[in-house]
Amino acid sequence: MAIVNATDQTFAAETSTGVTLVDFWAPWCGPCRMIAPVLEEIDQEMGDKVKIVKVNVDENQETAGKFGVMSIPTLLVFKNGEAVDKTIGYQPKEALVSLLNKHL
Repeated sequence: MAIVNATDQTFAAETSTGVTLVDFWAPWCGPCRMIAPVLEEIDQEMGDKVKIVKVNVDENQETAGKFGVMSIPTLLVFKNGEAVDKTIGYQPKEALVSLLNKHL
């Protein structure tokens, strides 16, 4: 499955079913750029079980505010539309895979 870019308008629909990892990021954020290839790898390996959605906080402040995103990257795990887990800052692939496996 390909990584999806969500907006304030599409966020609820993109996270409504299954397990979704949401990356709140911005183009100017160094750690956000570092985590992008990690998310690509996870998508290739777990894309049939996990959906990955990216939300640009500069363009979608309503959604970022709703979930209390103060630092980026913030990664939230959603299960059937409910936020069930959260991690902030760059995370190695193993940590993210472990986080996701808890909810599969």
